[in-house]
Order: sequence, then C-alpha cells, then structure tokens
Amino acid sequence: MAILDVLLQSFSVASLLGALAVLLLIYLMFSNFTSQREPPGPTPLPLIGNLLQIDLKRPYKTFLEYSKKYGSVFKVHFGPKKVVILAGYKTVKEALVNHDDVFGGRDTLKLLNDVNKGHGVLWANGDSWREMRRFALTNLRDFGMGKKACENKIVEECQQLADTFKAFKGEAFDANLIVNRAVSNIICSMVYGNRFEYDDPVFTALVAQTNKAIQLTGSPSILLSNLIPWVSMFTWKKKELFDMISDSRKHNLDLLKNVKETLNPQMCRGFVDAFLLRKQQQEESGVTDSHFHEENLYVTVANLFNAGTETTSTTLRWGFLFMAKYPKIQDQVQEEIRSVIGDRQVQVADRTNLPFTNAVIHETQRLGNIVPNSVPHRTNKDITFHGYFIKKGTTVYPFLMSALHDPTEWEKPHSFYPAHFLDKDGNFIKRDAFIPFSAGSRACLGESLAKMELFIFFTTLLQHFRFTPPPGVSEEDLDLTPCGGITLGPMPQKLCAVPCL
Repeated sequence: MAILDVLLQSFSVASLLGALAVLLLIYLMFSNFTSQREPPGPTPLPLIGNLLQIDLKRPYKTFLEYSKKYGSVFKVHFGPKKVVILAGYKTVKEALVNHDDVFGGRDTLKLLNDVNKGHGVLWANGDSWREMRRFALTNLRDFGMGKKACENKIVEECQQLADTFKAFKGEAFDANLIVNRAVSNIICSMVYGNRFEYDDPVFTALVAQTNKAIQLTGSPSILLSNLIPWVSMFTWKKKELFDMISDSRKHNLDLLKNVKETLNPQMCRGFVDAFLLRKQQQEESGVTDSHFHEENLYVTVANLFNAGTETTSTTLRWGFLFMAKYPKIQDQVQEEIRSVIGDRQVQVADRTNLPFTNAVIHETQRLGNIVPNSVPHRTNKDITFHGYFIKKGTTVYPFLMSALHDPTEWEKPHSFYPAHFLDKDGNFIKRDAFIPFSAGSRACLGESLAKMELFIFFTTLLQHFRFTPPPGVSEEDLDLTPCGGITLGPMPQKLCAVPCL
C-alpha cells in the first residue's frame, strides 16, 4: 500500500492513464504475437482496436477499402477481438470450399448465444448443429423444398400477394411487411404445415418482430455490445432487442403449442411434426443425450423462420425497386414474359425459356448483395492460408460482397447489368463468382427454396404489374442506397404497382 501511495503522489491522473494506455498497447501487441506471419491490417488502438476507423453502420465499405490496401486476406480489431476478412471470389471460395474443415466453424455473437445457447442450425457448432442441419435438410425436402408440391404453395401465395397489390389500385405503398408476410407463409407451410392469413394477429406480430430484430442485431450499438461486453450496459437497444426476441419467442411457442396439441403420428404435416415424432421415438428408446429436445426445436424453427423470410423478401423488394429505377429493363422483362407465357400461370419450368428474366433476378441478387459480410465463421484449427498464419478459434468474415462485386469477375461490378448472366446470343449463363448463398458446409440450406420463390414471385408479379415511382418522383430520384443491419435492404420508400392491361 505504501508503494501505491507513493505512485499516486508522484504522478498525475493523466500520467497514470497515459502509462496505462502504453501498458495496454504493449499487452495487445504481445497477446497477438506469434512467430508465424499474420495477415496485415490497420494498427489497432488499446481496447477499442480499429473501431474508430471502421464505418460501423456500413462496415462493408471499410472492408472494401482495406482489401485494396492490404490484399485478399487481412485483419481488423473490433475492440479487443481480432477478425480476419477474406476478400475476392477466389479467396472466399478457396477458404469455404477447399478448406471447409478449417473455415466451417460458426462464430457465435455473444448476445445471440445468450438466447440460442448453442442450439439450432444457424449459430450452432458441433454434433448438435450437424444433426439439426441434416434433419432440417432432409425434412424440408420431404415437405416439398425444391419440388412440385412446394411450387404449388408458392403459386398460391403469389396469387394472394397479387390480390393485396391490386387492392392499392396503382397508388403508392410500402411493400416491406406485405412481401415479408407472403414469403414467411412459404416457410410456415413447410414448418408448421399451414399458411396464415395476412391479418392473423400472431402471424403479423411475428413477422414484424422478426423484421425489427434483424435490423437491431446489425445496429452499431448491438455490434459493439457483442464485441465489447461492458458496452451493453450503456445501450438501450440491448433491452429493446431482448424484449423483441422475448415477444417473438412467445408467439413462436404459441404456434408450437397448437401443433403439439393437434399432432397425429399418422399424418405428418411439416417440420415440427417430424421433429416431435423423432423426439418421441428417442424418448421411448431410452436415449438420454438426444439433440431432439424442446429448446432445439424452438431455436431451429426460429432460425428457419428468420432466414426463410428476410433474405428472399428483401431480394424481391430490391427487384421491384430496380424495375422502377430502370424502366427499359422492366420493358424487356415484361415483353419476354408476354411472348413466352402470356396470361397463363408462371411455372418453374418456364425459367429455361426466360433467359433475360432469369438474368435480371440473378443480377438483383448480385447487386442487391443481401448479406455482404456473410454470417461470421470461426476457424476449427490452425492454418497457414495465402502465406498468413490464422490461429484456431479466429473469427473470419467471408466477405461475400467482395465476390459479388469483384472487378476481376464482373464487367460492371457496381452497375445493374443483367448482361452479366447472358452470352452474346442472349442465352442465360452461370457465373462461378455468383455466391449469394455462400458456399461450403455453411451455405444457406434453403437455397433451392429461395431460388424457386424468387423466380415465381418476381415473374408472376411482373406479369401482372408495372412498378413505377410514386407520382412526382422520377426514376433518378429513387434511392439505391442500402440500409439495414445483418442484411441490406432498400431504403424505406414507396412504389406503385400498376396493374397491366
């Protein structure tokens, strides 16, 4: 204590704080020291890392600039947490496909881990994740994902959505929640075994809460709370997010309760039925360490609902906005639809005969760039990658935006240019760098469903409506600036869906 008293008398508070900052910097430098060559990156400050240098509202912008300066593999510090960014199509693909055993782990955000507790198919790892993902894939396919039965459900829902659009009689409206409800109903029909009316109070509340929770999860304050735990004490958004998740959980549990009460082993209606029956079988067999339990059911269903709603509905809204922004491209889409399909119902089989429409949908996904940073990965073991040492347990962002906007892969990476997906004769062509669903073992498990939804919804609605700016607003005035958190959607703005004559 005497030594401490002397120190306090000999130094000012400012001096002590300065000394502490130097010690923290030294600690940070040596805590990251390794004899191996680590990825380059901006120099971090004590405690806060590179947070002052990163645009927390649009971190992808900063990452693009850093990739030009540091190359395709670089690191940044979110507070004390080191994150490795993989940029460019070839680098992202090499990591996720060729080294999937290393880069296939999931880095769990602390606040979400407090909610999910390692369960589900999105934020989980290990045996539970593998079993849940395998079970979800198998059963979603059994209940129609990618098949004709699912196509019929999408067609039915598309007709309901078209009727809702018609009710606006060509006047401007915000399609956000309306499209969300339609897309949500597809995953609901496969998970719960039935769709919901758009005015169902539980369903509409669940969709709205999911939409808001995803926005909050990607907000700068929640991002900081995940990276620097003590920050969460000073952000009111943490409470708002938890309240939102709590309300969403209550609504999901109400839906699950109804399914349980009407469970019939002889008639499996959807994923929840299949899960409950597997759970019952394992209990009867005396299995004590089963992953088929109530909490895993709830979290998995919530993961499927969230992922099955947000990305597809956001992509569709980008599509409507691009059509209103670029009316000549919309003219070409509608002319192709009229000449090939006419007035009959759109079918998935029509995709091969609608190359320009298909190209427009793909270009919407590419430029819309819904999940720019991907969901964070984590290395399962040490690796030397592109000459740099990356330690086991390191958080890794496969920067999908850098692949979808890679100037070495795309002729006009920052423009809406459907010709990216067309050959000189106008035939549709696949592009290797088109990876909006990510790649490897963590690729979106609902990819085939999303592709079917996007084609039927987009083509059917363009068959019946012309999307235009509101009266008094020009095409040039429509804002293509993305907004959002984990996912990027269009800025809130109204459009007109004018019925085609």
